[in-house]
Amino acid sequence: MGMTDPIADMLTRIRNAAQARHESVEVPSSRIKEAIVKVLVEEGYLREFKRVKAKDRAGEDLRIQLKFDKENKPVISGLKRVSRPSVRVYVGFQEIPPIRKGLGVHILSTPKGVLADRDAVKAKLGGELICSVW
Repeated sequence: MGMTDPIADMLTRIRNAAQARHESVEVPSSRIKEAIVKVLVEEGYLREFKRVKAKDRAGEDLRIQLKFDKENKPVISGLKRVSRPSVRVYVGFQEIPPIRKGLGVHILSTPKGVLADRDAVKAKLGGELICSVW
């Protein structure tokens, strides 16, 4: 049986690896996952990522390097999937809610690609609210 929400699976793997203090985590690759991880790297929540050949199956994986602070605590303290396959959440650029009073970031899928909430507001673009990170 196939996976119903691969983005939620990726977010859960990142959240679990960060809590377990792993240096990196591997997830099956796709364009949308790569775009989400790219936004997380640009916003400073992850160190870096790269595509690697999958060990146990055909295709590629994303190897994501997690980021920790000086006390070895993960930079990502919360990661939540907002729009799911069963309940899609769409917002206009004026309706994007602040998260943690501006200390977190929403990731949106817009007509111009996957963007952080600040970039979507600057470009006056709404879209599907994929996830929230703080």
